[in-house]
Amino acid sequence: MRSIFKQSCLLFGLIASSIYVNAQDNTLNPVTVTSSIAPIKASETGRNITVIKGEQFAKQPIQSIDDLLKYLPGVEVQQRGPMGAQADIVIRGGTFQQVLVVLDGIRLNDPLTGHFSSYIPMAPAEIDRIEILFGAASAIYGTEAVGGLIHIITKCFHSNNITKNKQIQAQFTGGEYGLFNVNIGGLYKKNKQTIAGGILSNNTYGQPQRGINGYVHNTTASFSYANAIGKNWNLALRTAYDNRDFAAQNFYTSFKSDTAYEQVKTWWNHLQLQYEKGTNKLSIDAGYKKVNDYYKFNTAVAANDNNASLFQTQVVYNKKMLNNTSLTTGVQFINKQISSNDRGNHSVPQVGIFAVLQKQFGKNLFATSAVRYDNSNGFGNKITAQLNTSYKIKNAQLRFSIGNTIRDADFTERYNNYGKALVTSGSIGNANLNAEQSLSYEFGADYWVKNNWKFTASWFQRNQTNLIDFVTTPYANMPRKDNLSATGVYALALNISKVNTAGLELATQFNKTWGKHQLFVTLGATWLQSRSADSNTKTSFYINSHATFLLNYNVQYSFKNWSIAVNGLYKERSEIAASGINAVISNNYFVANVKMSYLFTKQHCSAFIQANNFYDKSYSDLLGSIMPKRWISGGLSFGL
Repeated sequence: MRSIFKQSCLLFGLIASSIYVNAQDNTLNPVTVTSSIAPIKASETGRNITVIKGEQFAKQPIQSIDDLLKYLPGVEVQQRGPMGAQADIVIRGGTFQQVLVVLDGIRLNDPLTGHFSSYIPMAPAEIDRIEILFGAASAIYGTEAVGGLIHIITKCFHSNNITKNKQIQAQFTGGEYGLFNVNIGGLYKKNKQTIAGGILSNNTYGQPQRGINGYVHNTTASFSYANAIGKNWNLALRTAYDNRDFAAQNFYTSFKSDTAYEQVKTWWNHLQLQYEKGTNKLSIDAGYKKVNDYYKFNTAVAANDNNASLFQTQVVYNKKMLNNTSLTTGVQFINKQISSNDRGNHSVPQVGIFAVLQKQFGKNLFATSAVRYDNSNGFGNKITAQLNTSYKIKNAQLRFSIGNTIRDADFTERYNNYGKALVTSGSIGNANLNAEQSLSYEFGADYWVKNNWKFTASWFQRNQTNLIDFVTTPYANMPRKDNLSATGVYALALNISKVNTAGLELATQFNKTWGKHQLFVTLGATWLQSRSADSNTKTSFYINSHATFLLNYNVQYSFKNWSIAVNGLYKERSEIAASGINAVISNNYFVANVKMSYLFTKQHCSAFIQANNFYDKSYSDLLGSIMPKRWISGGLSFGL
């Protein structure tokens, strides 16, 4: 295994370091909106930000958006199943609830559970780019933005940036285990109107698991419309439907009796009205998300039927002032609700007010400061603040960031298994949980070589209190015993007193076109360590599940009509075993995927063949959730 890992690292290191040519593009220092809401160049944010174009989805050997994130530097995706079945997104250690996902400026995180954060109701054809911000962002975006932020920015909601008024793409894939995948979408812009939409559907009866097959039937469809009203106003709206139906064996338990399946249906609607004139910009957004989660542990147990909703509205005003200064202010209202036969009926309203000040001092120094006040009946009153600074020296920048964050417990952490008549084992919620709090700071440096080659290094530390996790707890110590059995085995949601996480991130990105050659490379390595004096962390589920060392890579090379894409990762983490189901989390694994394509230029059509898990590795990211072994597929792709 290690010889394969070393050989692969050597290969990609040679590719990234041996090809050095001049370039004129500036794709590695784009204008981003994630770090401050108002657009600003990545090199001026004072933050470690990775930007991936939406067009990468069709080029790589992947089937879902969480697959795309999995191979980006510094991002750990802990998958329970393939093709978007379910995945936990982890950035800079911690837990999966500590990453906030934002779509066109408004939040997606589900109030039921952070396990649904990767269910992004968006067809890949609609995505313009994905911006990943590493580290704290609660002072701007609110709760959950602890380890990092993932911001999906779509073409229709940013139609002013569109250079091609007609776009059509389609990809059809077939393969082993009854695999049939469809990815279709397009965009049309005429005068002041833009229409975009698409569908992604992944289907398979799945590879064998313990007595069942790991089937997947996942479909996402989205439609958006934008219209410029007069000279200064712009209206945009989107509706999307996301349906995930999949085998969920041992997704949440390590019991032998677990033969679960799950279906998660999501409706997403977003309305945005923007006004821009001169140095003033006003944005008014309203979003509504409705989720039905139907989970059945096995045929002998009644299903959990959870209905959650998320309503939010926000108003953001940006003013560009003299002396290279910009001020952004905003107010946000969020209401989280749940109606469940297991978790009961609950509602949590929340109000946030924030201000962000961007300032340039001289030619080289940039600073962004933010402060936010939040009020919620879940955690009361909280204030978060953030300071980012960047100092540019020719092709390099030095950066520093410090900020505090909060995260409130979700409905599963508070009320899981409250509604059942008798619970003999499993995870139990805790209605008395306090909100997590943390202080994060980082030092970093970036270096650009001719605008097409970027090197990044970041050191960070996050000091956390009241971190929430499920901890193995004897019946005698359970605070609520109403429907529990004295002989049961339980895991209770608890606040861990203190957990400190520190790490080092190194990454390089290379992008070059010369003649008939094209090369795109990303390579990242992350070292992490979490420490706590609280003994509960030894038996907790998720705090120590993150990788202690993670290497992600992605290489795409094309010459004339041929192209090859290779991506993968190497991961080291703590070893865990569950003898009852013969399951093991190994202390390391290496996985690689390969895709080869041939373009029929005149027909705008290409044929491809790909192998996922090329080395046929047996592995799991989370205990008992078996990931597929080698999977061969192929298909046709069309584009205009």
